[in-house]
Amino acid sequence: MGEQYFKPYEIDDETLKKMQQKMLAMLVYFKKFCDRFHLSFWLIGGGAIGAVREHGFVPWDDDVDVQMPRPDYERFHRLWKKYGAKDKYVLCRTNKKVNYHHCASSLRDPNTTFICTYNKYSELCHGISLEIGAMDAAPDSKILQYKQIFDGYVFALFNNQRLPNNRGKFLRFATKVIYTLIPSKEIQDWIWIRAEKGKAKYSWEKAKYVKELWGKTSFINFPKEWFDHVVYFDFEGYKMPLMAGYHQYLTMIFGDYMKRPPAAERVAKHDIVFIDMDHPYTDYRGIYYFPEKGKKKTKRKSK
Repeated sequence: MGEQYFKPYEIDDETLKKMQQKMLAMLVYFKKFCDRFHLSFWLIGGGAIGAVREHGFVPWDDDVDVQMPRPDYERFHRLWKKYGAKDKYVLCRTNKKVNYHHCASSLRDPNTTFICTYNKYSELCHGISLEIGAMDAAPDSKILQYKQIFDGYVFALFNNQRLPNNRGKFLRFATKVIYTLIPSKEIQDWIWIRAEKGKAKYSWEKAKYVKELWGKTSFINFPKEWFDHVVYFDFEGYKMPLMAGYHQYLTMIFGDYMKRPPAAERVAKHDIVFIDMDHPYTDYRGIYYFPEKGKKKTKRKSK
């Protein structure tokens, strides 16, 4: 299968609007599920900015992310096995059998197609997703905080099991070297499972500070009181929660988040192979993902 199938994908306005409608449906369902079982969550990233500034999606956003306290995050996964709407959505979280090449979990719509470049060779659910991340409690000790940060980076490195994009040539090269030195998937899985347990072991109830253990925010101690309760904002006609300290949080991460960025920066952030909101991803197996030598299928145009 030639690389001509894997060129950067430009999202047209009609497709983007359909994507946001699908993500909104998942978000509304996710909120109902969390309300039913008294699970706490809040919007983060572009979804949080959109709620405050736009009262809905940031117009060019191609995803929506939520975050949960670690105890609720783990409880959500347990409850989903018994009560989740498995006829509509698939809950995806990397395990020993399937690697989604992403540190967070996701709720995905299997009747849609959203194929990222980093998953184009993987046999998994390629539907549009709601990303679900965990916020971890931080220990009081500075030494233990650095150990937790180390565990967070180790978890991300071996849980993702892919070379990072848009993080610089040095980091990409260093990651490739580490994977070359530790090529065994079994060992990589053993490492990230231990690292996740290490970074997630501290008590949420007793913590003074909490952490997002990925990327540039890993070194930031956020006051837990910012996340002890939520406030609600209009989001596409629905009330959606943000952390109580949303203004401090968003200012710390994004600066003047109430000001729209320059027009040149108003672009979707994912590297996409192919999108189709009207047909399931399985229609494109062997075409846009998991290519099989010698297998030919008729390409369907996105609608």
